[in-house]
Amino acid sequence: MVAHLLKLKLTLLRNGLRRSPWQLVGLAFGALYALFFVGMCVVLLVLLRQEDPGLAQTVVVLAGSAALLGWGIVPVIASAVDMTLDPARFTTSAVPMPQLLAGLALGGLIGIPGLATLLVALGTVVTWSRGVLPAAGALAGAVLGVLTCVVFCRVVTTATSSLAASRRFKDVSGIAFMVPLVLLGPITAGIFQGMAGSGAFLSDLAGRISWTPLGAAWSLGGDLETGHTGPAALKLLIAVATLAGLTWCWKLLLERALVTPPYSGSSRRKGGRLGLFALLPATPAGAVTARALTYWFRDPRYSGSLVVIPLLPVVLAFQGSQTNDYGVLMITGPLTAFLLAWSISGDVSYDNTAFALHVAAGVRGVHDRLGRALACLAFALPAVLILATVPFFITGDWAWWPSLLGISVGVLLTGLGLSSVVSARYTIAVPLPGDSPFKKPPGNVGQTLAVQFGGMGVLLVLVLPEAGLVLAQVLTGEPLFGWINLALGPVLGAALFIVGVRVGGRWLDARGPELLAQVTVNR
Repeated sequence: MVAHLLKLKLTLLRNGLRRSPWQLVGLAFGALYALFFVGMCVVLLVLLRQEDPGLAQTVVVLAGSAALLGWGIVPVIASAVDMTLDPARFTTSAVPMPQLLAGLALGGLIGIPGLATLLVALGTVVTWSRGVLPAAGALAGAVLGVLTCVVFCRVVTTATSSLAASRRFKDVSGIAFMVPLVLLGPITAGIFQGMAGSGAFLSDLAGRISWTPLGAAWSLGGDLETGHTGPAALKLLIAVATLAGLTWCWKLLLERALVTPPYSGSSRRKGGRLGLFALLPATPAGAVTARALTYWFRDPRYSGSLVVIPLLPVVLAFQGSQTNDYGVLMITGPLTAFLLAWSISGDVSYDNTAFALHVAAGVRGVHDRLGRALACLAFALPAVLILATVPFFITGDWAWWPSLLGISVGVLLTGLGLSSVVSARYTIAVPLPGDSPFKKPPGNVGQTLAVQFGGMGVLLVLVLPEAGLVLAQVLTGEPLFGWINLALGPVLGAALFIVGVRVGGRWLDARGPELLAQVTVNR
């Protein structure tokens, strides 16, 4: 039965690759990235073989503990991104629990994250190949550590499955996890700065963690190398007990999940309230605008991206503090405009099967494109105007304000026009309705990358006039170019906005049913 489950995992993976050549391309890119990362880690572990055992022990224990935490945290953010061997699919199957546990655990190693973790863990055997006993201890620790990572991941995903079925939990958790993710750079830099020159602190931290379930398995090779056989034996018991305890918890959670699968019923809401539909004009474009604005404020896949906007100045201010030059804050406006404008480039893909309402109702393409663009523009324009102006109160260099405000508005309007064309012609892999903003279905990853990067390249070409005026002011120092940009950006952007809405509308009229067929594939 275990072999059958592993074969099922491989078959599903193979069929997913056959489903679309773009997914094969995306897997190839992911494999190359993972191979590069694994190669760097393995080279580091090989070099540690020649270093002091204390240093090697510190690096291996801290890195292994971080990997274990990562396997537990990432599934919460991504809401169980591996959807192939979902335990809920075995609810009606009479699979014995021991075989199911073993099959799901080993199946977790089939994939880029599992294989990458396994290869790096086996690299620790090379680090401690200074003797037979340390190498054997490192091998046992690597196997225990990797299995603990996989089982811990399964415990977390199974334990949170009932919560993940709640729409409110997914909305709040998805947005909440965006904050530390955006601030990851400043947080990481702050940690490393605090640890700089504190080698004794890191060594002491690794020593303490090695006696916990986080680092016990990863410390076996180092303890045996330094002759600490007794502590190594105790830590081996801790590692085995940790794996056994997590497996037992997983078994209990899985038994409960198979008997009472999580269910997310719709909440009761009072009828008769039209919300934004009552405030906006009763026209096709007005109805689409109301619908799109409702998504922006109530769908975490949209609202999650809005959390990034007020955090941008924080990230840029941190970058400026590193060089004591806060001039980098002046790009806040153009960067905000680009992010918000390009956010609707996959609007139809986000609709998924709900796009059938537009097709069945016979909404004209130009009204659909205009409504979606106006919904984004309603909050994007004030945000861009504010974030393009506020930084100059900090820098005090107001000579650049007209130029950067002009290019910000130009990028926003031009990007909305281009996004109206792109989303009417191409579909991309996006989180399904009701899913976490981090959870993307398997499929057309290569096409998604091609569309996104290709569209961004086109946008850069379209805003070359505004960018050229900024460059001219940089080279000459003449403020006149900035005032010209302030007039050119909105005018040229508005023209391209109108063209994009019309062209996108024609494409939508011509291929609406085909577009609906493409977005429903991701179900």
